[in-house]
Amino acid sequence: MGTPIVEPPPELDEEEAEETRRTTIGLLVNDQPGVLMRISQVFSRRGYNIESLVVSPAHVTNTSRMTITCSGPAKVLNQIILQLDKLVDVIHARDHTGDEAVTRELALYKVGCTVAERTEVLQIAEVFRGKAVDISEETLTIEATGTSEKMDALESLLGKFDLREMVRTGKVVMARGAEIT
Repeated sequence: MGTPIVEPPPELDEEEAEETRRTTIGLLVNDQPGVLMRISQVFSRRGYNIESLVVSPAHVTNTSRMTITCSGPAKVLNQIILQLDKLVDVIHARDHTGDEAVTRELALYKVGCTVAERTEVLQIAEVFRGKAVDISEETLTIEATGTSEKMDALESLLGKFDLREMVRTGKVVMARGAEIT
């Protein structure tokens, strides 16, 4: 398999360069010890925090797919993407911020509720295509998938009850159609 050609991020005008934005970066990397550390160092050297990081095996043997979400000035994030693309074990790095891409996040919510409140909690979950995956005398655990915004909205509605725990995977992204992620 040949190395895909990586296009540099588009040029930004001055106003866009200084504007803070949330960016989703997709990486295909060699599955080697230390790769995650080297990638995270690119962010830490510039003083940027990774908001979410998802790593999983890729469709190509001995490679992994990484999806990183972070925020900062567009100009700095473009430089980070260019630096990531130069790392030895990075096969390609791509900014998916403006792309037509499929993005999803998995979330589990543990809600403390009475028997009388269960129906309302289940109805809210159903609107978000969530489902109950565990139930006890005191709690109900809801599983839901969707965009980050959808998970935020569900969290907000469930927060009106006794939201005891929440676990979210972070965003995963895949380019639509024949595009390479």
